[in-house]
Amino acid sequence: MATPEISVERREHGGSGEYVARLPGSDAAARLTWTLRGDVRHAEHTFVPPAVRGGGIAAKLVEALVKDAREGGFRVAPDCSYVAAAFRRHPEWADLRA
Repeated sequence: MATPEISVERREHGGSGEYVARLPGSDAAARLTWTLRGDVRHAEHTFVPPAVRGGGIAAKLVEALVKDAREGGFRVAPDCSYVAAAFRRHPEWADLRA
């Protein structure tokens, strides 16, 4: 059985923002929130609703943040424990860690 496509949307609100992920057929939304301090985006919180956990949604949120960091030239402070664990699992992201 194929995994449903996870779409991730980036929203910015001045010095803060979030990545929001949704699964087709679900009203549930997962979020990774961040705050800008200097030239560093502090990944503060990742939340995936219990009904849709275990499907790789949180990983997609972090991957979107990392992709934007590569393209936008900023670094990430993984203040959120999930984001910190993702950085440990991906040593190739070390140059992006603040």
